[in-house]
Amino acid sequence: MLKKNKPLLLLTLAAATFLLVGGITSYSLWLQRNMLLKNAPLGSQLIPQDALVMASISTNPLQWQNFQEYGTQETQAALNKQLAEIQNNLLTVNGYNYEKDIQPGLAQTIAIAYFDVPTSSTKSPPKQNQSLEIPFFQTPDLIVLPMENTTQAKQILDKAKSQKVTQVVERIYKGVEIRETKKDNGTNYSAAALGRFFVVTTNPTITDRVIDTYKGADSIAITPGYVERLAKITAGNTFAQIYFNIPALSTAAAVNSKHSLSPEKIAASEQKQGIATTVIVEPEGVRFQSIYWLKPKSQRKYKVKNTNIRLPRRFPANTLLMVSGGNLAQLWQDYAATAESNPIAPMPPANFSAGLQATLGLDLQKDLLPWMEGEFALALIPAAEDLLKLPENSQPSPTLGAGIALMVLSSDRATTDKAFQKLDEALKTRYQFTVENTQINGQPVVKWTSPLGGAIATHGWLEGNIVFLTLGAPITSAFLPQPSATLIQTGLFQQVVPDRPKPNNGQIFIDVDRTLNQNTLNLPTLPPQQKSLIQAIRAIGFTMAISDERSTRFDIFVKLQKALTPNLSPPPNIKISPSSTPKPSGITIPPTPKITVTPSPVGSPH
Repeated sequence: MLKKNKPLLLLTLAAATFLLVGGITSYSLWLQRNMLLKNAPLGSQLIPQDALVMASISTNPLQWQNFQEYGTQETQAALNKQLAEIQNNLLTVNGYNYEKDIQPGLAQTIAIAYFDVPTSSTKSPPKQNQSLEIPFFQTPDLIVLPMENTTQAKQILDKAKSQKVTQVVERIYKGVEIRETKKDNGTNYSAAALGRFFVVTTNPTITDRVIDTYKGADSIAITPGYVERLAKITAGNTFAQIYFNIPALSTAAAVNSKHSLSPEKIAASEQKQGIATTVIVEPEGVRFQSIYWLKPKSQRKYKVKNTNIRLPRRFPANTLLMVSGGNLAQLWQDYAATAESNPIAPMPPANFSAGLQATLGLDLQKDLLPWMEGEFALALIPAAEDLLKLPENSQPSPTLGAGIALMVLSSDRATTDKAFQKLDEALKTRYQFTVENTQINGQPVVKWTSPLGGAIATHGWLEGNIVFLTLGAPITSAFLPQPSATLIQTGLFQQVVPDRPKPNNGQIFIDVDRTLNQNTLNLPTLPPQQKSLIQAIRAIGFTMAISDERSTRFDIFVKLQKALTPNLSPPPNIKISPSSTPKPSGITIPPTPKITVTPSPVGSPH
């Protein structure tokens, strides 16, 4: 009897085992998903996974007050105007009053998102002379307002029914009540309550997709690596957390730029996953702690090698701009590997290589890259006024007033010398430059002089197999053999260039005040909007490092101007009782009269 039932018994045991394993697997996946949702920024679990950009933003009024102290009076006015437009477009148009209806029960953060959605053909065309706009503060396609409980979110939706708002349509999608308000420009603003979340969108399709996500479709919160990477850059005083969906942004950029991407290029772009950034408001500016990562099974991997870059100490203290890195050849290879799938890459690698060969007779792969495997640094250095004086009867084009210096730690000095000899010969025979050996501060250099007059370049060696090349104004004497005072010793460099991650694989320093705002260089005039934005910035610092095979860590600090009379929106009234502490309740974003406030400051990717 047992033998007869043995096949049935084995089948039953196999089925039971299969169900048990399946149940355990399903439970593990469910548990993992819920852990991701629990640790993700509030509201991100409602945002569809293909959003271009998602941001979780603090509603703490003190943080907003500190943030709004930065910039010029012009940029402050523009920011307040855009915040008021966001409120009007997403809340007022639907019949909601932010202070009365939203703010009292609002959580400590809100979430916003932008999507690649078609622009309505009925929208008015852009104005020719647009007013100043602050980047990243345009009206989002989606805003998620987490309330303290489900009842509050539902009450907000119900309250709007009694408001006198024209062109209102109510509909149901998957059991969720949606309230739509149509504007004259063709935009349909929608509002819905999803549990404790009150959601407003600028497009009915986005509303439906948010509901799908709420009911289980993939969200930003479960994007591979998102929660884990975000945990590495979380700070206690976070102002915002931003996620950039790199594959979606690349696709949208390709469409908008009318660039056609082959299947191979699309596959290359899809190996990238995203960039997560934590934004922190500090007393002198804004810090961005960021991480960029590839998909878990991407074929592309980073070479993990970080060293403390030493070349920046070779530049003088008055350096205007500096870029350094750990391996110039590797940087080019990484750029070449991704540029073809990047529609906004400044130049196709093949075009650069071909241009180098055609104009100078140099083969990038054979003559240059083999000895460029060490660290490098590029700088913009102002020339001394006495060196800028032109000889009589010379009429060259107006000088920039600064020169560019490139330094590379050569891995093969003999090959480097051959490359420069080839370059010297090309300039002499093809372009009739005078190429001569001379000395600067007692050090041997090669100088190129244009047939129009005036030396335009020098090259030579520093100690330790460091080769240098300068172009433009005469600046070689500023760092040869050593600068009297170095860039890295200056207070501004130490303040703005992050000291972490450490060790690093590259840094960037830009003295925006002296480079762009003071008009000391003969640079092209910026358009009015860009000029207004630049005037709000004093300096920028950047430090990056390779974290592991699939992620890069980088920090950015932007030192900002502070207007003497900030144009602030007053923070909401917060009553403090002896037995309780205030809970951040909201940002005040409607347009308000200007008030005078005494500032009270608060404490890489390939």
